[in-house]
Amino acid sequence: MQPSAALARIKPSPTLAITSRVQELQRAGVDVIGLGAGEPDFDTPDFIKEAGIQAIRDGKTKYTNVDGTPELKAAVITKFQRDNGLTYTPDQITINAGGKHTLFNAMVATVDAGDEVIVPAPYWVSYPDVVLFAGGTPVFVAAGPAQGYKLLPEQLEAAITPKTKWVILNSPSNPTGAAYSAAELKALGDVLERHPHVWIFADDMYEHIIYDGFEFTTIAQVCPSLYERTLTANGCSKAYAMTGWRIGFAGGAPWLIKAMAKLQSQSTSNPCSIAQAASVAALTGDQSFLKDHAALFQSRRDLVVSMLNQANGITCPRPEGAFYVYPEFSGLIGKSTPKGVVIDTDEVMVAYLLDEAKVAAVQGAAFGLSPAMRISYATSEELLREACERIQTACAAVR
Repeated sequence: MQPSAALARIKPSPTLAITSRVQELQRAGVDVIGLGAGEPDFDTPDFIKEAGIQAIRDGKTKYTNVDGTPELKAAVITKFQRDNGLTYTPDQITINAGGKHTLFNAMVATVDAGDEVIVPAPYWVSYPDVVLFAGGTPVFVAAGPAQGYKLLPEQLEAAITPKTKWVILNSPSNPTGAAYSAAELKALGDVLERHPHVWIFADDMYEHIIYDGFEFTTIAQVCPSLYERTLTANGCSKAYAMTGWRIGFAGGAPWLIKAMAKLQSQSTSNPCSIAQAASVAALTGDQSFLKDHAALFQSRRDLVVSMLNQANGITCPRPEGAFYVYPEFSGLIGKSTPKGVVIDTDEVMVAYLLDEAKVAAVQGAAFGLSPAMRISYATSEELLREACERIQTACAAVR
């Protein structure tokens, strides 16, 4: 028996592969600093954990509604109104087992063979593979450092065809940390208003991790005319330090939410009942810690950007949000390591850093734009300083 054609169209997540490799090396006693994982190093806040524990004590261990409890849907509705000025009803809300599940449900429920999905690059590694699994065609549009790693209106206009089903907008971005201003979203929205067959998947997972007074907005908020064909996706994983709890959610058109629930009913069924109860507390409880976490991340960002820009051959833009930087190293391409290995690809560069500097990053090729790498600064300043010093030393040795 052979794997299905759908499975053959996708590949394992490169970011998870790096994380597994780091864990393997650390278990073997290697002093490796892992900067590949996309999760906060903060623990889940105590009041959220206590809500999960209380849910267990209260016997909330049974099946729930397929796409979320009424309590969590109500909490999500409150969140969207409070944070984004968006109004939804329960039949417009879906609760899923993480943001990746939200993306999977939306694409598989709507994309047919021949449909196109516009994916700005650099992109989160799962976007194209989920589109491919669904039978669609990802259409990549390069948005490099010269344009702040953000899609331009003229690029969007040129990429749209009669076959376009979705465009994916991720702000702040994984892997670059780039975030769209309200004016930039409005300019993209003006293009999309002229193409009513195109739907928008707005991935806002990092909305609360923003810096320097940046004001987060989402496209359905900025462009109310696009509300009916926008799926505004978010979750508890990043801002609330709940990656392992696996709760994602989204607001959108009732027919789309119903279609996603139909798919979920025959795949995972409901998300974990305990995680849902904890997520109610997360979304409705004290939100003040979000700014405290963002302030710590900003300090780490400033450290990493400064130190990487002092490394030979590396240029590191300053992101507006998330907890990643996406340094490019065109200045090192074609040069050789001390062992005589020519740095001609991202993979060679990150392998060199892992082998010689014992620092793990993720190759930019995994995110669709080279020569670059993604570095997560969701770890202590002490480790980040040590990692950046190691990178500086390794880059200085390249000739």
